[in-house]
Amino acid sequence: MTDTAGADTAAATETHFRTCPLCEATCGLEITTRGAEVVRIRGDRDDVFSHGFLCPKGSTLKQLHTDPDRLRRPQIRRGEGADATWEEVGWDEAFAEIERRLLPLLDEHGRDAVALYLGNPTVHNLGAGIYARALITALGSRNLYSASTVDQMPRHVSCGAMYGSPDTIPVPDLDRTSYLLMLGANPYESNGSLCTAPDFPGRLEAIRARGGRVVVVDPRRTRTAKNADEHVPIRPGTDGHLLLAMVHTLFAEDLVSAGLDPALYSGVDAVRDAVEPFSPEAVADHTGVGADTIRRLAREVAAAESAAVYGRIGTNTVAFGTVASWATDLVTALTGNLDRDGGMMFPLALTAARGAGKGRGFTTGRSTSRVKGHPEVRSEYPIATLADEIETAGEGQVRALITFAGNPARSAPNSGRLDAALSTLDFMVCIDPYRNETTRHADVILPPPDALQKSHYDLAFNTLAVRNVANYSPPVFPVDPAEQPAEHTILARLALVLSGMGATADPAVIDGLVLDRVLGRATKPGGVAEGRTTADLVGELVADDGPEQVLEAMIRTGAYGDGFGADPDGVTFQTLIDHPHGLDLGPLGPRLPEVLKTPSGQVELAPAAFLADLPRMLAAMDEPRDGRLTLIGRRHVRSNNSWMHNVDVLVKGKERCTLQVHPDDAARLGLRDGGRAEVVSRVGQVVAPVEVTDEILAGVVSLPHGWGHDAPGTAMAVAEAHAGVNANALTDDAPLDPLSGNAVLNGVPVTVAPA
Repeated sequence: MTDTAGADTAAATETHFRTCPLCEATCGLEITTRGAEVVRIRGDRDDVFSHGFLCPKGSTLKQLHTDPDRLRRPQIRRGEGADATWEEVGWDEAFAEIERRLLPLLDEHGRDAVALYLGNPTVHNLGAGIYARALITALGSRNLYSASTVDQMPRHVSCGAMYGSPDTIPVPDLDRTSYLLMLGANPYESNGSLCTAPDFPGRLEAIRARGGRVVVVDPRRTRTAKNADEHVPIRPGTDGHLLLAMVHTLFAEDLVSAGLDPALYSGVDAVRDAVEPFSPEAVADHTGVGADTIRRLAREVAAAESAAVYGRIGTNTVAFGTVASWATDLVTALTGNLDRDGGMMFPLALTAARGAGKGRGFTTGRSTSRVKGHPEVRSEYPIATLADEIETAGEGQVRALITFAGNPARSAPNSGRLDAALSTLDFMVCIDPYRNETTRHADVILPPPDALQKSHYDLAFNTLAVRNVANYSPPVFPVDPAEQPAEHTILARLALVLSGMGATADPAVIDGLVLDRVLGRATKPGGVAEGRTTADLVGELVADDGPEQVLEAMIRTGAYGDGFGADPDGVTFQTLIDHPHGLDLGPLGPRLPEVLKTPSGQVELAPAAFLADLPRMLAAMDEPRDGRLTLIGRRHVRSNNSWMHNVDVLVKGKERCTLQVHPDDAARLGLRDGGRAEVVSRVGQVVAPVEVTDEILAGVVSLPHGWGHDAPGTAMAVAEAHAGVNANALTDDAPLDPLSGNAVLNGVPVTVAPA
């Protein structure tokens, strides 16, 4: 949309509508530009999902676009150590350098000598979401790592075992539920995770406004807890024990739903037997939650007109993360709240295909990591073991690393060790817009375009949305592809180098392969375009760029699509273009058993691996407490992991990277508000400012995630001026959730003393 500018205005004013790509909330933006300048960013009041809501991060896309520290051309590091310098080069020279140095290493040491790490922003990105698989395939290494094992892998594993696919994840039906139990989640600050819901706080307030109830279980009285009907403090890492005691209560008091279809749900009796030792009395001391409270919570969920149980970061990033995630769905299913309005439901995204209600199921452990024998999960190993693979000599040793949109030198457990290991690599390539704590070790940095220079569609987050919607956003500012190639082009060129096709090979080769894979499924027997050729279908595409063409193919062959003409009323890519404020596909609807991919065609309530982990949980209740404090993380609405601390408007004001301590602990340890404390764990130590507050449980301390911007060789001036301390210098890389390989970032034993 273009507005006519006044006679004295050099450029026309234009208004663009797009989705914010900075977190999972997917808020709609209204962006006003004049020429190449962003004049204003505000929430899109006509967006079908966010209705004008916008958090502080979304309004900073202008600052990110103009940030002088953001890299705009490839960088090559010349020299080593303190004498190293960075040279800006052209794209052809950068890929030639990668070919010159990486291919001989592959030839000499094999494919496993190169590891790949995918950071969180990969799933916020249309091109990366589609083309990352091409890079993984071209590399052919088993050493694949991602941010999933510091964040969400327990949820994937629990859902994979129960429903047959790690991506079949139920979300709380926030807009219709009458009771919401949240554990380890603080959406007032995080905007939600594995649950896409713009204005999550407003949706919580709406539950209460319509007479519903919101209960928050958390060691801290977070902003979310303050705005809930009830806050239940809990010892970090014990959510799974609490939830299993709730399941115990459901059986003991005959509260299991009588409507549970035995043809759809398997394992009810096995669950009853397994939770017998986890009575409310048995877990009360361990969790810090009274037996009466545990029973009342179970009764309230069972009695509610509709109820949802939602657990996130604090529930997953602990020693029993997978069992805790499984237990949230157990409570939901056994009370009859799975796959019903107001309960936990399965979204149906625009690009999704209808299922058959049965499949091959989900397995882990098809291979194990070289050094410590950690089983693979979703074809990747725990990020906590990457340092092992770099440091340990022998066949298969990791000698080179490719990172995409990640900062594991700050996000991984025992990050000081990993940071040091990165400096020993023979070669490192980073696709990233900044020289940060990780990319400072790179030999080549390939900067992608910024958010305003690329199109956007949320492939992942629409599959987790609390309402079925779809939004497509074209670029706000065009770029010269020769000067600034798109992310998918960078990935394609890198894949071609790794495939041996050369640094100058045409990335259109990868475009064709990716598109053929999607269209090939449609032309097979039973496909929506059975009997036609992929060439026929390509000729009907409206989109003309690689990711958009793949997106169009997914839409037209998906659950709502036109099937390339088979359904004249179906959705096409043009439909999205014609709806700049988004396409509303309606509220969530029942999807069982169609969504299942288990071999049995049932919801598997009692996966054997989960039952086998319960003795470990029982043993944990008998472990003596040594008097040390327990460290947990925390989020802030102005932060997004480590990479948005270079925006002045988001970091200015009161210092946020503080150690929160309960008044009783502060008095006992001689700490004072505003003073400094030394925090020591098994693997590291930091000195942080003290914030004394009764908002945290006694015996627990908290440091926020993503800080520690004081490493030499970085180039992020604002972040360096607000460095903070790195909480992951304290988190331990030895203990993992064995079922998922997820790092234990919450519940870390520490000692604290005045600095």
